[in-house]
Amino acid sequence: DLQICQHRAPTCCTKKMEESYQAAVRRERAQSIQALNFELKYMIVGHITAFQEAFESLLRFAENRTSSLFETAYRPMAKEAAEPVKELFTDISLYILGAETTVESAVLRFFDSLFPLVYSRLINPGITDLSEDYTECLRLTRQDINPFGHYSKNMVTELSKSLWASRMLSQALSLGIEVINSTEHAALSKECSRALVKMQYCPHCQGLTLIRPCAGYCLNVMRGCLASVAELDAQWRDFISTLEYLTNEMAASHELEMALSGIWSSINEAILHAQLNGPQLSATV
Repeated sequence: DLQICQHRAPTCCTKKMEESYQAAVRRERAQSIQALNFELKYMIVGHITAFQEAFESLLRFAENRTSSLFETAYRPMAKEAAEPVKELFTDISLYILGAETTVESAVLRFFDSLFPLVYSRLINPGITDLSEDYTECLRLTRQDINPFGHYSKNMVTELSKSLWASRMLSQALSLGIEVINSTEHAALSKECSRALVKMQYCPHCQGLTLIRPCAGYCLNVMRGCLASVAELDAQWRDFISTLEYLTNEMAASHELEMALSGIWSSINEAILHAQLNGPQLSATV
């Protein structure tokens, strides 16, 4: 009644032993794939952790530096500017981590919130208190009035380049873990488990417990077993090439550290521009 290890010579195997062998090859194959994947997965997780730690450190440094700018150079509005600054860096963090937002919306929302403060605390310091309606009016018309000149748009352009590469790298590394996890738990077909039993355990039925299959036989069986996973090979190679491209981009013109550390300078230039054009801005408002 043997289904797999059929021999003309006498055999010590039974159908129940064949079933045990099938369970064994499934277990062994899963353990082998997990062991091979572990090192790669461990490396990718390490890169994700290192990237997030470095990014969060840079973000905190940039936020503290921006807050210090307001506390030292623009003290009259420092307290009120704290919340828009915090929102800006929170939005940047969410963007890099893959949230459905854009750098442009984050930066422009920040400058929308900043304009009423610059207008009432720096350009017209005699204004003691703006009504909520007036503040909202200033905020909504900021893009039409354009008090910060080209500096706000330049900031969007510079940050978008660098943060895009960082966002893509973060998402790509996470995708790599997902792909590895999905291949790790790929089920072996019935034909595969039968072929593995025939290759590995059928010789045991003849008392040949130490004999091993030749490399060519082993490769042919495993190619059949992993045919569905092997289809990923070309795409996985493209994925690795993309990772290399992104890391090179981040190390070159899209360098994250330079982009984040330059935020305070861009904001400072924008505020100075608004102050220099104060009388014209007041008339326009």
